[in-house]
Order: sequence, then C-alpha cells, then structure tokens
Amino acid sequence: MILLTGFEPFGKDDLNPSWLAVNRAREILRAEGLDVEAMELPCVFGESAVVLGDAMKCLSPDIVVCVGLAGGRDRVSLERVAINCDDARIPDNKGQRPIDEEVVPGGPAAYFSSLPIKAALRNLQIAGIKGEVSQSAGTYVCNHVFYALMHLLASEPDVRGGFVHVPYLPEQVSPEGVTPSMSLESMAEGISVVVRTALLTQSDAKLSAGAIH
Repeated sequence: MILLTGFEPFGKDDLNPSWLAVNRAREILRAEGLDVEAMELPCVFGESAVVLGDAMKCLSPDIVVCVGLAGGRDRVSLERVAINCDDARIPDNKGQRPIDEEVVPGGPAAYFSSLPIKAALRNLQIAGIKGEVSQSAGTYVCNHVFYALMHLLASEPDVRGGFVHVPYLPEQVSPEGVTPSMSLESMAEGISVVVRTALLTQSDAKLSAGAIH
C-alpha cells in the first residue's frame, strides 16, 4: 500500500497545495486500482513526525511519499537528502521556532531518499511536467518530516520513501505572475508519476541532475 502525506496551511496562507495535490493524486491512483491512503500532517515540529509514525504503524505502507509546499519554486522538486537539523526562520503553527536543533538527537547527519528520484525526473519530463532533483529540503517542518521518515525507514529496508515539494497554486499568487505557480492537476499528476515510478523501478536511473551551487 501507498501512503501520501501533505501539510495543513501555515504562515499567512489559508490553504496548502501539498494537501490538495495529495488528495487529487490519491483519486488518480485509486482509479488505477492502487491501494492508496492520504494523511494531512500538522505543520508543527515534533508533532508532524509523531503523526506520520503512527500512520505508518497503522497502515504498514510499502511506499511513502511526503509532500510539502516550496513557495517560489516553479516545478515539482524531488528532494535528494534530509538533514538532521531544525532551524526555523518562522514559528510553526504552535509557535515553536527551534534553532540549530537535531531532528533526532544523536541521529546521522543526513539520509538520502530511497525513491528513484532520477527515474522519476525522467518520467516527469516525458509527461510534460516541470521537475527537478532538489539538493535541499530546507530546515523547516518539511525537512523535519523528511528526516523523521527516513530515520524510521532505516530499520525498514523493504519500504521506500522520500519527499516532494510542490509550488504555489495559481490562485495563491498575484495576477502579474512574478511568483511561480503550477496547476493542481499538474501537481497531482506529478506526485502520481513519482508513485508509479517507485512501483516499477528497483534501481534508479543514472542521469545528470546535480547542481553547481
């Protein structure tokens, strides 16, 4: 079974496209006959990881794709690495603002995604959906959840998981179009592409998707 997660709204936003896109992706994938569940995570340090962990214990998924908002990006971002660092520029939804704290005290410095992100990038391009391999999931709650997920999966080698960032929706940005956005359907299909790729790909593709800086 497949577990998808998105986040509740945070900051000044009254909606979070990650949760809307995850719900739509669940519909798409269920229509294809797949067993998919979706869960909304709180945008709260600590609590988000606990909710995710409880869901994984209850559902025993084979694939976990966590999704979050990266406002300002213009494409589906396949995150490569989660780091053991909480460093919040703004408070979370319960007013917490950890600075230079470990997600898991004493845990490894970082974990790599176990999703086939290079193959997923290729398949996003084939589908006509803008995508990228991202080298940083930030240090806010998205990275917190990503790291917590991969820490849990370190003892579950048969379960694959990772994190995907999506842009703003068009209705969240100004009509001038200065801030990038993406349609809900494109986001949802992008998430679906990632899931399908993970189901069909055991060894990731070998292609260049790095960054100079």
